[in-house]
Amino acid sequence: MSLPALNDRNFDADRQHWISVRVYYEDTDFTGMVYHANYLRFFERGRSDCLRDAGVSHQDLLNRDDPAAFTLTRVVVDYKRAAKVDDLLYIRTRYVGLDGIRFLFRQTCLRGEDVIAEAEITAVMIHADGRPRRPVKEMAEHLAACIWQPTG
Repeated sequence: MSLPALNDRNFDADRQHWISVRVYYEDTDFTGMVYHANYLRFFERGRSDCLRDAGVSHQDLLNRDDPAAFTLTRVVVDYKRAAKVDDLLYIRTRYVGLDGIRFLFRQTCLRGEDVIAEAEITAVMIHADGRPRRPVKEMAEHLAACIWQPTG
């Protein structure tokens, strides 16, 4: 599998965001397979790039007069297969939308056509001191244009 046709912000026609990740030796455990917690790192990269490519900068959020950041409140990962050193993986990030103050993401780690792992991620915005806050309006507006919309 190669990546689908992407726009200049790495989104496909269905508003799915894509990045590639190469598995390095440091990502593996003693069996040579990717250590399970490292998929969370791969998914984090996918979400961070998705947000950045959607026009949301973590640094800009922190530099506001009322600093804001994201934190995860729920992570569910289903591991389907093992990836190993030198594999080229694709991380597909689907921003599902807001549910109240919750940002919902669905992510998939693929090797070719094979699904390696799938995740459902819930994130919320917080103040710099860790207290929950409502989403920053401008950021939510940027993301609204990137809500996953499957075709067909």
